[in-house]
Parts: sequence; structure tokens; C-alpha cells
Amino acid sequence: MDTKDVQILTTLASAGTASPETIEELTGIPKSTVHYRLTQLRESGIIENDIYDINLEEAGLSITLISEIWAEFEEGYHDTVGEQLAAVEGVNQVYFTMGDTDFVVIAHLANREMVEKLIEDYESIDGIDRTSSKFVISTVKDEPNALNDFHVETLIDALAD
Repeated sequence: MDTKDVQILTTLASAGTASPETIEELTGIPKSTVHYRLTQLRESGIIENDIYDINLEEAGLSITLISEIWAEFEEGYHDTVGEQLAAVEGVNQVYFTMGDTDFVVIAHLANREMVEKLIEDYESIDGIDRTSSKFVISTVKDEPNALNDFHVETLIDALAD
């Protein structure tokens, strides 16, 4: 990647569009170059798809549940338990972590019944010792694209060849 690629990626993140015209307007990079670079970024796997962010609260999934999961240690447990957690309906993110907690799981749900079902599904997975879940009272920050959390110059210094 070079400076232009990083500028295109940060514009994708902040503007929420892959429109070459919009990216040209915001970066000054010619539209033909933007189009070519977007194709290259897709082919290299850096850009995976075109995503439209959804306001989950407005869509009815207003309960955010953050769960800590402790599992029985055995060879490969992080893969097997992690995959089973990821397959639970309603689970959006699963992280295998270092420290006291084995997994952190995030789910967005509509109601208490869905929360109860989710916890039951966690507890039915072999190898899980215990869980601890927390309801989010209010969201302070929920940036769907990590690139928006950096200055362009920082990313260029860190990522550009």
C-alpha cells in the first residue's frame, strides 16, 4: 500500500461510500486512479465488500450484551469453543483473549427473551465453565470502521510502503 491507497481507505471509512466520484472529490485523486486502486484493494483482500452501516437500535436490536466466557483448557479449545460461540444465534463478535477471560462475546438483541436464550445457548456448549454478561446502559462510542479512529498521517506513516 502507498499513500493514495491509505487516503482511499480512510475516505471509504469516513464517507461510507465506494463511489469513485465522491472519493475523487474528497481526496483529489483522479477518478480513474480511484477506480483502479479500489479494484486492486478488493483483489488483494484489503477491501472485503461494500457495507452499509445499520443503526441496530433503530432496527430494534437495542440491547447490547457483552459476555465473558471461561472455558476448560485443552488442546485446540480456543478453536472448538470459539467456533461454537460464533455459531450461536445473535452473536456478532467473538474474541479469544489473553488474561483471566478466555472469550469476550458481543451480541445485539431485541428483548429479554433473546438474552435468556443466548445465555442458555452459551451454557449448552461443552467446555464452557462459566459466563458473566453485562448489559450496555449507553454507548459512548461505536465506530464501525477502525480507520476512522486514526489521523490519515498516522496511517500513512504506519501502513504505506
